[in-house]
Amino acid sequence: MSFFDTHLLNLVVYLPLLFAALVWMLPGAERGQIRTVTFIGMLVDLVFGVWAYLRFEPGGPEFQLEYRTRWLEQLGVSYHIGADGLAISLLLLTVFLGPLVVMASQTYITERVKEFHLSLLVLQTVMLGALVSLDVLLFYIFWEAMLIPMYLLVGVWGAEDRQMAAVKFFLYTLAGSLLMLVAIVALYFISSTPGNRSFDYATIYNSLVAANSQISTCMGTGDCERLTGMAGILYRWGPWLFAAFALAFAIKVPMWPVHTWLPDAHVQAPVAGSMILAGVMLKMGTFGFWRYAIPFFPSATHQLRPFLATLAVIGIVYGALMCLAQRDIKKLIAYSSVSHLGYCMLGILALTAEGATGSAYQMLNHGVSTGALFLLFGFLYERRHTRLMSDYGGIAKVVPVYTASFLIITFSSVAVPGTNGFVGEFLVLLGTFKSSLGLAFGVLATLGVILGAAYMLWMVQKVFFGPLTHRENQGLSDLSLREFATVLPFLILVLVMGLMPQPFLDRINPSTERFVTRANLGAPGSRVQASDVRISVMGLPPAGLAAVPHSPTTGPLADRR
Repeated sequence: MSFFDTHLLNLVVYLPLLFAALVWMLPGAERGQIRTVTFIGMLVDLVFGVWAYLRFEPGGPEFQLEYRTRWLEQLGVSYHIGADGLAISLLLLTVFLGPLVVMASQTYITERVKEFHLSLLVLQTVMLGALVSLDVLLFYIFWEAMLIPMYLLVGVWGAEDRQMAAVKFFLYTLAGSLLMLVAIVALYFISSTPGNRSFDYATIYNSLVAANSQISTCMGTGDCERLTGMAGILYRWGPWLFAAFALAFAIKVPMWPVHTWLPDAHVQAPVAGSMILAGVMLKMGTFGFWRYAIPFFPSATHQLRPFLATLAVIGIVYGALMCLAQRDIKKLIAYSSVSHLGYCMLGILALTAEGATGSAYQMLNHGVSTGALFLLFGFLYERRHTRLMSDYGGIAKVVPVYTASFLIITFSSVAVPGTNGFVGEFLVLLGTFKSSLGLAFGVLATLGVILGAAYMLWMVQKVFFGPLTHRENQGLSDLSLREFATVLPFLILVLVMGLMPQPFLDRINPSTERFVTRANLGAPGSRVQASDVRISVMGLPPAGLAAVPHSPTTGPLADRR
């Protein structure tokens, strides 16, 4: 790889931080300059993010555009970043939303403008850093750092009950994260011997492969009492460690019943906060299951899989039913996230190629469709300052362009064929029916699709069609040029991802195949070979392992699958 390739991800991750430094030096009263510098920063980051996405080779090594340097050698911590197909796709989604979030906030945010844009830029950096981290401790640092700017976005620039919602968000996610930290430290000690310990993702994973293989073999025969060494420790404590990771990620998704922070956070957050929360931050939970929880603990995954899949299906149906009960438009969109993210989790837990691919694609779809719904409703809220459906009705007559845009995004959300949502949900349902979970899971998930169409179309009917019932709505202005320019990229992506999904799927599919193979290593009596699931990386040896010869369980392998 060229020098530029090895530093490209660093450029994408830290460019927003560089522009944050420029914003920090500007006078607080220069609101126009602050918005312009922030927008340019996000736009430049988008350019380099697209470049990184195009430089990623679907048929190439698993992790690409890698960069690694020693950091805290005595602790086995390295600064190691790189991207696989899922990470590079979510990176593209993140940089795509960046400039649009700034544009959406141009008129909504009028107080503490400088601090608001600083929070946006810092949050962009830490979200990107979490996606490309290949050192588990580095991932945790970025993961925790996301809490602070998001807490500020909700707590400072939110609605009337913003402080309650911000505290609830912070406490929920912090509680899960601290348990995950305990599990990370435990893995650090379990996965290797003193002097060879490392937080490097590939090193930890590769060191667990043999033990996980032994556990799956013994679970097939029903005799696991004779396991010793790492396999014995992992058999005993693996389910608890998996539960710690799973709880942290489930809160972030959020899965039922740890979802209760989400509606409050969405309702109280400003438009930018809701777009980022729905577009990127919720995907950190599903990404965590995909990258860490399931590959590290495949046997525990298979033990708890029916339970987690049940929670996912409950979330799908419960979220849809809660939407039908709402009269607050923003809360309805928030609960729809609980339902849609349930499909992402169900696709992951199906452990089939179709389900996992559909889950990954649905992560991108949700960021586009739900992010656009929050954006569009934000424009309407700026005009009327009310979230209740009963305060609208028949407004299609006065805002036709706005209505047409909202309808297209609604079609995406309810998975109408030809839109991006259809591709993801179809693959998830197909993978679920093909999985060993059972027919009931697929049937109930399909019910969620029907309910999703019901609540979204019901909301559209109440808000846009029928007689114009409120005099206040007669003077509503349609989308301005700036607002339409902000919405247009979403409309284009809905159609492009729905009609031409293959370029996106080409980058996701190799990651899907590896994920399913690694997850099935933990199936009782699994015949998956250890050589088929090990992770290969490039660069220097992990910190703390420089003098240790590479082996199947202590370091990155030389093979480049």
